[in-house]
Amino acid sequence: MNATPPNPTIDNPTIDPAAHFFFVTGRLAEHALRQVISEIAAGNGMRYSIGVMPITVAALMTPRWLLRHLVVPNEATIVVLPGYLAEHQAALQETLAVEVRCGPKDLRQLPEYFGTRMKAAEVLRDHDIRIIAEINHAPRLGGEELVREAKRLVADGADIVDIGCDPASRWLDIADAFQRLTEAGIVCSVDTFDSWEAERACRHGASLVLSVNSTNRDAAADWGTEVVAIPDTPDDLESLDETIRRLDKAGVPMRLDPILEPIGMALGASLLRYHETRRRYPEAEMMMGIGNLTELTDVDSAGINLMLLALCQEWSIRSVLTTQVINWARSSVRECDLARRLVHYSLRQRTPPKRLDDSLVMLRDPKLREYPSDVLDRLAEDIRDNNYRIFAQDAALHLISAGLHLSDDDPYRLFERLMNEPQVDNVDPSHAFYLGFELAKAMTALTLGKQYEQDQALRWGHLTRPEKHHRIARKRKG
Repeated sequence: MNATPPNPTIDNPTIDPAAHFFFVTGRLAEHALRQVISEIAAGNGMRYSIGVMPITVAALMTPRWLLRHLVVPNEATIVVLPGYLAEHQAALQETLAVEVRCGPKDLRQLPEYFGTRMKAAEVLRDHDIRIIAEINHAPRLGGEELVREAKRLVADGADIVDIGCDPASRWLDIADAFQRLTEAGIVCSVDTFDSWEAERACRHGASLVLSVNSTNRDAAADWGTEVVAIPDTPDDLESLDETIRRLDKAGVPMRLDPILEPIGMALGASLLRYHETRRRYPEAEMMMGIGNLTELTDVDSAGINLMLLALCQEWSIRSVLTTQVINWARSSVRECDLARRLVHYSLRQRTPPKRLDDSLVMLRDPKLREYPSDVLDRLAEDIRDNNYRIFAQDAALHLISAGLHLSDDDPYRLFERLMNEPQVDNVDPSHAFYLGFELAKAMTALTLGKQYEQDQALRWGHLTRPEKHHRIARKRKG
């Protein structure tokens, strides 16, 4: 069993007192596996045995090779294989005539595998907050480009795409733009105070107008669509009350947005106004525009989005308006989609949103799994080949091969020391590139507090980009 990012969708086995688990691994992982399993068994009385296959790295086992070498003990009722064989689980179970389960690829995840039954899919299934994602300065985009951007936002989780107009000049082609979006099946809103633009957009498919106050509320009855009612100035709830009264009298459907203000401009007071608006209008639909915080704060947007979505969930604010213009907020729509599911589950189950799904943990990893130092020393003694194993732990980079264990907190010094080792004659360019690439990832992991696993992508939450297992692929080919 080797390492990989956690997979929260794994079916975790129940510890049946009558079950006997037979764990299969390779020679290098034997010591670490025995240590981990003994700790698990001490806590729940699990009965088990361990089968060590005649192969160095368990990740290199193929189903055909495994079937030639595996002997399942008579007492075993469940065979636990490394996660690398998950796609072959059914076929192996049929051949072995015993229940087969594929655990995590990283044996250090076995305590979690046996200790929790929560699946991310269960947590993220439901939500009741709608995401309105704005395309700023839409008149500057061509028709095809506008449709492409709208489709991308919908793919990220947007329920409505808000088409932002240009306050400085009237958008004469607005009807054509909304016609294109409607024909593409995009649910749209129009973001303008210009009554002419609003009327044209609504006639050609806009289902919501952002926003309405004393400057344009009298025209809203002619648009035939829902509007967002806002105060004339953020601190003037009385003007919002008057706009609500007039829209209600005219039979205009609406949702209310008291306006969220940025840090430094009465953020706290604006949050209190949302609470007060909900008190005054307990049954009204409400919206919160969150871009004033995410776009105007020098901080990654995910945490801000989660906190604001949590407040919306508590106060029954069932829609949020977000933008993703500035680079640190470029994934805000996807973040809001994940956040609304987390907070919905959290409030329903009355539990903090911890260890439910870590897709929004991007900079650092939720948990670091390090090998005991003696395990790394034992690896250097047990390895018989010259392939390099890289580890990042104990504030240092570790490079291990047959009879070799180098460690340093500087990758340049580490590589220089490697080149000065008497048993190292030369490193070919492709191998040097590979070592440099992996050491760079390992150094990034050390710097940020992330889990480094050789030949695996660093985990960046929902932004993770999978990598091919280059070293493993080359060894298999050989």
